[in-house]
Amino acid sequence: MNMNKIKFIFFIIFISLALTSCQTVSKKIDEKTMLEEKALSKWLNKTESELKIAYGQPDKIEFLDTRNRNYIYVVKKFKIKCERKFEINPNNVVVGFSSKNCF
Repeated sequence: MNMNKIKFIFFIIFISLALTSCQTVSKKIDEKTMLEEKALSKWLNKTESELKIAYGQPDKIEFLDTRNRNYIYVVKKFKIKCERKFEINPNNVVVGFSSKNCF
């Protein structure tokens, strides 16, 4: 075989491996995100007190125009900031949540 064919074959193998590894990482992130949403959805319709027992005092509280408030919990892992928000209604019940970078 000549040198150009060998280089071409190695190039194709390298590109194939790179694409496969990107798909694997993306799939793992999607799986972790799904698990995170499943875990947080268990907090819907729970009380503010139950949330505080599990997560402690929130790092920040946002008051919304709807009279609801967001309890924000921030965790840093490997210099990545994970932020979880729980929306609490005036009856002190969790009615919503969001999660960013928590995988």
